[in-house]
Amino acid sequence: MSKITEEELNQLKDQETKKNAIKLDLGTLDVQRHTLLHAFAQIQEEQSKTKTLLEDKYGKISVNLDDGSYEIIAEEVKEGQ
Repeated sequence: MSKITEEELNQLKDQETKKNAIKLDLGTLDVQRHTLLHAFAQIQEEQSKTKTLLEDKYGKISVNLDDGSYEIIAEEVKEGQ
């Protein structure tokens, strides 16, 4: 039976180990991405609810996130109304 050299075998094993580590890291990143997308969607939903509550209380406004001040957003009047 013919064999490759020990050095060649070690090189192939090292490359396979690195490949497997990269695949594991990619899977971990995919899970983290999925988790972050869910967290982002949840924050968007919470923010939408907060905006609705503020709109019910103050009307249509634009809030300055630096100091909490706000300006009322003028309703557009459509032509013909």
